[in-house]
Amino acid sequence: MTNSEARNFMSVQFAALSENESFARVVVAAFVSRLDPTMEELNDLKTVVSEAVTNCIIHGYDSDPAGVVSISASIDFETVHLTIEDQGRGIEDLELAQQPLYTSKPELERSGMGFTIMENFMDEFEVTSEPGRGTSISMKKTIVSKKALYN
Repeated sequence: MTNSEARNFMSVQFAALSENESFARVVVAAFVSRLDPTMEELNDLKTVVSEAVTNCIIHGYDSDPAGVVSISASIDFETVHLTIEDQGRGIEDLELAQQPLYTSKPELERSGMGFTIMENFMDEFEVTSEPGRGTSISMKKTIVSKKALYN
């Protein structure tokens, strides 16, 4: 793999509509596919994208379709860098929000496991948020190429 093949990036923005969650999963999966991830790695990435985008829509924008969700991704050799963010309401108590089973929307029957799932499925995970200005979730995952497993 040459240096020019090793580095790549993309970004996309879309309306904070729940039907765009599946679009986001497909976009990230297609972008990462050149690394030839295992099904487990691909499913992990698609799951974290779903969790993060859903959090932006439900919590960041209170399901207001006027909001915009942004995804940026880059590949640096085998490492995928992923950032998903909103410019919504932000998180008042980030430490509390990251506790397993905590949800600020119990009336919507939310499980409160989104951040926990993201953290467990990725190699690195960080949330930054400012009330009234939005939330950004940055994650990294190194993909173990199936090609390397069989050589």
